Amino acid sequence: MKDVIDGGDLYKKTTPQELERFQNFVKCCPPFDIVIDGLNVAKTFPKARESQVLLDVVSQLAKQNLELLVLGRKHMLTQHSRWRKDEMKMVQKQASCFFADNISEDDPFLLYATLHSGNHCKFITKDLMRDHKACLHNAKTQHLFFKWQRGHQLAILNRLPGSKIIFQNIPSYDTVVQTTGDSWHIPYDDDMVERYSYEVPTKWLCLHRKT
Repeated sequence: MKDVIDGGDLYKKTTPQELERFQNFVKCCPPFDIVIDGLNVAKTFPKARESQVLLDVVSQLAKQNLELLVLGRKHMLTQHSRWRKDEMKMVQKQASCFFADNISEDDPFLLYATLHSGNHCKFITKDLMRDHKACLHNAKTQHLFFKWQRGHQLAILNRLPGSKIIFQNIPSYDTVVQTTGDSWHIPYDDDMVERYSYEVPTKWLCLHRKT
C-alpha cells in the first residue's frame, strides 16, 4: 500500500501531517461503500456546473443508503461560478467529506480509503492510476493492482435529463481466457478499439473442440 500511495516521495502528493490527519479521519468513520474523487467526477461534463454534477452523483448514490466518502480540495468550498456553496453543503449532508490542500493530489487518499474500507468498497474516478501502477516494482504486483482496479473502479457514462447518472457496471467475472473441459472462451477487442485501463473487452471468442 505504501508504494501505491506515496511512490517513495510523499511530498510530491501530500504532507505527512495531512496524510496522518486523513488516516485519523478514516479510522473514525464506518467502512465506506463508495469513495468519490470529487474534483474528477465534477469535471465529467464540462458544460455543467461542477458542484451540480457532484451533487447529482452523491444524491443518486445516497438514495441507495450507501456509506459515501467524497474527496476534494479546499478551493471547492469557495463560492465561484463553477462551485456553489449551497450545493456543496448539500453534498456534505449526504456524504462524509475530506478536503485536502489545493496543492495535494487526491489519488493517495482515494486508494487508501478504498483499500481500508474492505473488498466491497468501490471508487469513482476516470483517472487511469498509471502513476501508482508504475510505483509498483514488479510485474506480478502491477498485474494484481490492475486486476483490483478493474474490479473496484466505477466510471460515469452519461448524465440524462433530470440529472440521472448512468454508471458503467463492473463485471462479476474476470476477463481472462477461461476453459471448461473442451471449450475455451477468449476475450478480445476489435482492431483499433480504444478503451480505458479499467474497462474490459466486451467481446468473446468461444472455441469448442470437435469430437
